[in-house]
Amino acid sequence: MVQKVNGNPAESKFDMQKLLAPAVMVIMIIFFVIMVPNLRTASGATDALLNVLNASYFIGFMALGVTFVIITGGIDLSLGTTMMCGMLIGGLSLSWGLNTWMALLIGVCVCTFIGLLNGLMIAYLKLPPFIATLGTQMMGMGFGAIVTKVTTMRFTDQGFKRVFYKMGNDMPAPFTSFPIGIVWLILAFILAWVLLNKTKFGRYTFAMGSNYEAARLSGIKTKYWLTLVYTLCGFFCGLAGIFYSAVYTTIIPSTGNGLELLAIAGVVIGGTSMAGGTGSLTGTLIGVFTMSILKQGLMLMNLQGQWQTFMTGAVVVGAVLLDQYRVRQANKVRRL
Repeated sequence: MVQKVNGNPAESKFDMQKLLAPAVMVIMIIFFVIMVPNLRTASGATDALLNVLNASYFIGFMALGVTFVIITGGIDLSLGTTMMCGMLIGGLSLSWGLNTWMALLIGVCVCTFIGLLNGLMIAYLKLPPFIATLGTQMMGMGFGAIVTKVTTMRFTDQGFKRVFYKMGNDMPAPFTSFPIGIVWLILAFILAWVLLNKTKFGRYTFAMGSNYEAARLSGIKTKYWLTLVYTLCGFFCGLAGIFYSAVYTTIIPSTGNGLELLAIAGVVIGGTSMAGGTGSLTGTLIGVFTMSILKQGLMLMNLQGQWQTFMTGAVVVGAVLLDQYRVRQANKVRRL
């Protein structure tokens, strides 16, 4: 923890870095309001807000899970394909006569298992997180296509959508388009926050990220807890898949690759360091909304798809540079 020495303003200067994420989001909102005249109308702003929220659900759940991973100093590149693989297998189970709820449960279990597999390879087989999760990224993408025979899966149950997406036209007017998904995201945030900040699991997560070897020598069963961190990340990917299915209905085989960058960028923009040891779930949510605002704003500006991809990639690079800047500032404070 950074300590203030003799009233030195270095700590205050470092704490100011926490304001960067909300500042970036506010600047981005102002930019798009200026560039897109429709956002200056009540109806246009409302529609844009709903689109931002709908695009935030699945990214938000992935980001909450991978925040724990990044705090340990690791990375998970399999987020997007894990989510798609789980929902593809869940969707396939519909053809076996199962109902939508059982199909979703199967999807979450598949994602959790992939997270467990990542954890075992990293903690017990000592594979670098980048390599292990890159491997499961490709395996998940391929396996989902194999078991479904490259057949698109669809979740069309309106009751399911009413619970996780929006309440539907049969509800009173104020609630017809109410984004019910944001309620679930807030509940998931509260659960993740308690785990990270109020439990032994969270303390050990920070300890492993700060100094893994020191944590091991202090008696922490680092292999067990690190495996649990990646398993939790897989579980959150499963939850992300539920909301992706609710919003977009269609799950296409051999997709999902690249979605993890949106979640990881949101986490880094929110203040969690890629070096490990520090992180904030509140910042993660802010970063997620920032990425969703960027995506929707570029679409409203009618930019072609390749430009949207380019700009998103530029933000990812900028997020990493921002993280490096924060680390340098933190090191300066510690030396004071």
